[in-house]
Amino acid sequence: MNVTPEMYSEMTKKASPKSNSKVNIPVAFLVGGAICTLGQLLMIFFEKLGAEQNSASAWTSIILVGLSSLFTGLGLYEKLAKHAGAGTLVPITGFSNAISSSAIEAQSEGLITGVGAKIFTIAGPVILYGCSASVIYGMIYWATHVLQ
Repeated sequence: MNVTPEMYSEMTKKASPKSNSKVNIPVAFLVGGAICTLGQLLMIFFEKLGAEQNSASAWTSIILVGLSSLFTGLGLYEKLAKHAGAGTLVPITGFSNAISSSAIEAQSEGLITGVGAKIFTIAGPVILYGCSASVIYGMIYWATHVLQ
């Protein structure tokens, strides 16, 4: 059977579930906001304990990454993402979830050829393009500000 792009598009529309944007967008906003609020509360907590801003930021990041990895391992992050959608893609927790998910899926293949080789399958392109973009932006900044 020869499938044309138009036929494929029609088949995809029929097979894809309809999304309720009126509900999904506010829920994603609220969940993403709740994750960010948790991060801010952790920052305030660590600063109240006497930590400097850099240390408080580091501990906040560590805790958010750890919680995200723990929730991924327990299967709770997937359940949250099912209902919250893009709200769970807050950069630090979403990145942790992507790495943890890859590691869990590759676990049966062993530590070296499984987890070690495939842990960055999903997050690898993000790291690559993020680092590449930062180098390019840094060179542009250097050329426009330092060379003047």
